[in-house]
Amino acid sequence: MSEATPFLFGRNRLALVAVMALLALGLAIRLYDLTDLPLDFHPTRQLLSELKARGMYYQGSSALPDWQRRMAVQQWKSRAEVEPEVLEALVAFTYRFTGVQLWVARVYSSIFWVAGAFFLFLLVRDLVSPDGAVTAVGYFLFLPFAVIASRSFQPDVLMIMLVICFWWMVRRWADTESWIWAILAGLVGGLAIYVKFVAAFFVIGAALGAALGAFGARLMRKPQIWAMTALGILPASIYVYYGVVQQGFLGRQFSGRFIPALLVSPLNYLQWATLANSAAGGLAIALGLLGLLVIRDRRARVFVVALWISYLVFGLFFDYHVATHDYYHLPLIALVAVSLAPLASLAMSSVARSTRPPLAQAAVYGVLAYAVLSAAWEARSALNAEDFRPEAAMWAQLGDRLGHGPNVVALTQDYGARLAYWGWQNANIWPNSGDVDYHEARGASIGFNELFSRLSTGNKYFVVTDFAELQRQPQLRAVLGEFTVYAQGDGYIIYDLQDPVTQ
Repeated sequence: MSEATPFLFGRNRLALVAVMALLALGLAIRLYDLTDLPLDFHPTRQLLSELKARGMYYQGSSALPDWQRRMAVQQWKSRAEVEPEVLEALVAFTYRFTGVQLWVARVYSSIFWVAGAFFLFLLVRDLVSPDGAVTAVGYFLFLPFAVIASRSFQPDVLMIMLVICFWWMVRRWADTESWIWAILAGLVGGLAIYVKFVAAFFVIGAALGAALGAFGARLMRKPQIWAMTALGILPASIYVYYGVVQQGFLGRQFSGRFIPALLVSPLNYLQWATLANSAAGGLAIALGLLGLLVIRDRRARVFVVALWISYLVFGLFFDYHVATHDYYHLPLIALVAVSLAPLASLAMSSVARSTRPPLAQAAVYGVLAYAVLSAAWEARSALNAEDFRPEAAMWAQLGDRLGHGPNVVALTQDYGARLAYWGWQNANIWPNSGDVDYHEARGASIGFNELFSRLSTGNKYFVVTDFAELQRQPQLRAVLGEFTVYAQGDGYIIYDLQDPVTQ
């Protein structure tokens, strides 16, 4: 199945040693600055999970005053249940031994990404060559965006690990036609979809690619295909039935993921490409696509092409999110890693045919080491660029000023998640300009006067912490100027909605 003669890592044992060194360094860089607050990457999504995990833990604990315990549970249960709370439950369980520590989730996510890198090595080693596998792992682990994103508290990292594991297992099944591999692949694929539904695109695509490459039109006559399908859809189907039919909360989450008008919007495709390039690297994506041209094994080529088609279908379905949420491109990083391997393997094989192979081999080792270390240093610099720890005290002070009561409206970061987590303060959230754009893209509109009346009636305070957003909303700024300032501090200002400015 190899694409070229191995050059750097001709023996599997040498390749495994190299990968283990990369995995150790990859985990180490992710654990750097471990105790900083989770505000470096999509804090809205991370704090959603942090609030849920904290509420789960404190539900059965007596470590807090009763009002805080009730609020922690309420903040957990009132937040949107987008996916099954798998990672949150694992983190909450770990809090029994560590206490509520924000770094717990970061450790789990880092381990999941590094484990995914190991499954990537196993996949690409069989699919291409040991040389290509080590190169793919290096890219997957040390791409700066991947380092930052893979530390985040969200289900995407666990999903990526399970998806890559499924890719390896389904390829093993296609090569061996073993019932063991079919069952394992079905279970892992089903778990990936259960953790986050978007995994279905990459699980189904990989399964079809492996089956078509191995069996062609005969794939429907394979009973193992049907067994994998049943195992794959069962866990998520049970959750969907529970969330849509019995509880009803999932129907709201599924709405708004696909906006038909965006399919014919050139700007949306440009934004999609921009985010994809920022996540996976434009040059790496281009080289990955070139890698498709040098895959000589038909089975491998069909498999990798099917993965690319899966990503395109996924992007067309989630047309709004792939243009606005960079973490929706995390699967692309795994896909590009696989696609880079054939080109890297071919290049190294060409170098092996030079007139002085030992010297060429040493040079390539040096180039790869430089690439890994420089990428790791760039990621370390990004992690070290800002210290978010002082923010916790500001939000705690703000919560004390507001009194932890239910009578607050807020124009604040992360839909009030920072205020809720460190300030122990719930709030009615005033929409930002991005929310307005989103509703307009869906054909809806937000009437200012009606919204302000609805949110302000019965509430005492309007707190602003996102001053850049306030500048983008001159109508709100003008209306708030009609009320007295109750309090202000470093990073916030509180208006008293029950005390208008006298003329």
